Amino acid sequence: MANKRAGGGLTGTQQAAKFLGVSVLSGAVLAGIALPAIGALGLAAKGTVEGFDEIPANLKTPPLSQRTTILDSQGGQIATVYSRDRTVVPLKDISPYMQKAIVAIEDSRFYEHGAVDLKGVLRAVNKNAQTGGVTEGASTLTQQYVKNVFVEEAGDDPDKVAQATQQTIGRKIRELKYAIQVEEELGKKKILENYLNITFFGQQAYGIEAASHRYFSKSAKDLKLEEAALLAGIVQSPSRYDPVNDTEEAVKRRNTVLQRMADTRDVSQEEADRAKEAPIKLKVSKPKNGCITAVSGAGFFCDYVRKTILSDPAFGKTEEERQKLWNLGGLTIRTTLDPRAQKAANEAATSKVNKDDKVAASVVQVQPGSGKILSMGQSRPYGLDQKRHETVLNLAVDNKMGGTTYGFQVGSTFKPITAAAALEKGLSPAQTFATPWKITLPMNSFTNCSGSPAGSGTWPVQNELQSEAGSWDMTSALGKSINTYFASLEQMAGLCETVEMAKKMGYKTGDGKKIGEDPSITLGAEESTPLSMAATYATFANRGTYCSPVAIESIADPNGKSLPVPKTSCSQAMSEQTADTINQMLKGVVEDGTGTAAGLSDRDNAGKTGTTNDRKDAWFVGYTPNLSTAVWVGDDIGEKTSMFRITIGGQYYDKVCGGCLPGPIWKIAMSGALDASETPSFNPVSVPRGEEKEDKEDRDRDRDRDDREKPGDPGPGGQTPWPGVSIPPDLIGGGNNRGQTNGGPANGGATATPWP
Repeated sequence: MANKRAGGGLTGTQQAAKFLGVSVLSGAVLAGIALPAIGALGLAAKGTVEGFDEIPANLKTPPLSQRTTILDSQGGQIATVYSRDRTVVPLKDISPYMQKAIVAIEDSRFYEHGAVDLKGVLRAVNKNAQTGGVTEGASTLTQQYVKNVFVEEAGDDPDKVAQATQQTIGRKIRELKYAIQVEEELGKKKILENYLNITFFGQQAYGIEAASHRYFSKSAKDLKLEEAALLAGIVQSPSRYDPVNDTEEAVKRRNTVLQRMADTRDVSQEEADRAKEAPIKLKVSKPKNGCITAVSGAGFFCDYVRKTILSDPAFGKTEEERQKLWNLGGLTIRTTLDPRAQKAANEAATSKVNKDDKVAASVVQVQPGSGKILSMGQSRPYGLDQKRHETVLNLAVDNKMGGTTYGFQVGSTFKPITAAAALEKGLSPAQTFATPWKITLPMNSFTNCSGSPAGSGTWPVQNELQSEAGSWDMTSALGKSINTYFASLEQMAGLCETVEMAKKMGYKTGDGKKIGEDPSITLGAEESTPLSMAATYATFANRGTYCSPVAIESIADPNGKSLPVPKTSCSQAMSEQTADTINQMLKGVVEDGTGTAAGLSDRDNAGKTGTTNDRKDAWFVGYTPNLSTAVWVGDDIGEKTSMFRITIGGQYYDKVCGGCLPGPIWKIAMSGALDASETPSFNPVSVPRGEEKEDKEDRDRDRDRDDREKPGDPGPGGQTPWPGVSIPPDLIGGGNNRGQTNGGPANGGATATPWP
């Protein structure tokens, strides 16, 4: 009569015996082989036999996590990224020596038994009973494969890994059932293939292909006998038998495998002895994982691609789904990155700003008409080592995609947006405003998009120089960046119309919030990003059609199946006439305005400088018909530095301006990225001019305005040249003067000229 537990009923082991039969009882005992004694476990039957029918009928083999390869637009490799370094290969691409070695050392009767090796179980039970401990296991290679599947499915979750490897009869019986199913459904060859692709071989290498490359820098199909035996020996204990860290132990283990292969007649004794005498000749390839290994300074772009996949619903409805897709990997991602443009952008960003300077430079390029991001360059290298001045902060993008918290004030680079809004409303480029060098405008003369006044009181605005008093038309005001003109133009065009034009052109804030509806927006008080500005200006280059920026052209899964990717979205932001007119006016900026240092002499090009309050941010954003580039220079760490009396890139600057540092960087990036044989032109239009009156006294100095000290600028010493005079914040354009209500002289006269 069967023995029963004190509480009645059979013991857990006896229930297993009743369920599986006497012969498979040894299989249940297998659960205790790796433990000193089953009786000491105090295991209950629940979760074993009673729960057997609850186990899913089919083994859910998860896709194996593999390395993802990120390519540029020409197919060149940018970087490989992975949670586990693995490349799945078919059995035919694995050396026969490797196949024989792993079977010989892990399960020499693999081709003779089923899911359970009864003879091996009895042998192990007998030996462990004799020693009183655990000296031998009896899991078949199939059972090991099933266990590895559980571990793989657990990923990097320590709790799930513990559950997948816990030493209980319940887990062993579940493992046994799955092993039986696997034997029936897959067959020996497929099991061996799967096992060799899932197993961990140490040194961050998962699967035989990755292991072969890691230790010998060759494919698994080319492994020699002694190399295959070495790798097969690692599996039992990857840390103990690691040939990189302990050659002596690795040699002993290799020779054990070789002898086992001779004993099983997979090789002759002579072959085994010869292989034992062979020295270990490692050719270690260090793991190259992540965006830190990206070529041509493309680490920031690589990380932008990663964040795109993790955040865009095109890659999964939930964050968990997108994260799973990325972690599983095995993807081939072809991006929009142009290798020539990236090389140029990286060289430009580092050409005039050193990585250890107080300030940093960011360069980003977008293709008009397609929205393709062609490059992202930065003066500080991508990485985590702050001692080497590395950073993972992507200065080109918004906070959501890895950028700064708010972005950067864009200064006078916003003024062309106001000009576009005015032209769309019907105002002429010949529109003139006669103003003193400093004015105040009533806040209630600006209406936000809800139909309410923008504020109360007055808004003080002044130009950089006292000599900048007179009458200006739109072309001259853009070329000389006249603040008073654009404040008055916004007043006439409409604050809401200006904000709406910015939205239609793709202008976005760095923190992802709604664009502020304050009159100071026309002078660049809102924060944005280089990527947003490059895409916004690409609208001008594309004759008024905005295309949202994209970084990914295509993605293929491990089986070569194409996955859907987000596409650019294009919409008409303004008429072609308006865009053509802006292009002609901005050509003047680089020909004889504030951006002459940036101008390209061999093709049509246009752009705008921008310098914000206290010279904390300096910009140049410009374009040709086929390329738009934004360059920003400023402080990327902590409290923003005012760029006065500062050395950058080994060159001393009395004060940094948009035309004197970002401008030349822009010129380097554009010249390197553009093909000399492709020189498309802007669509020529006639731009009407207004009658202007300018104070001639300082005209010559005004042509290079960005290189002069600004009156009233406290500078680094904090002293104002005119004691008792209150200086408004917006001296250069782009200062944070939102809602100022200081008094001042009235606005000068405005002459409205209709645009035919």
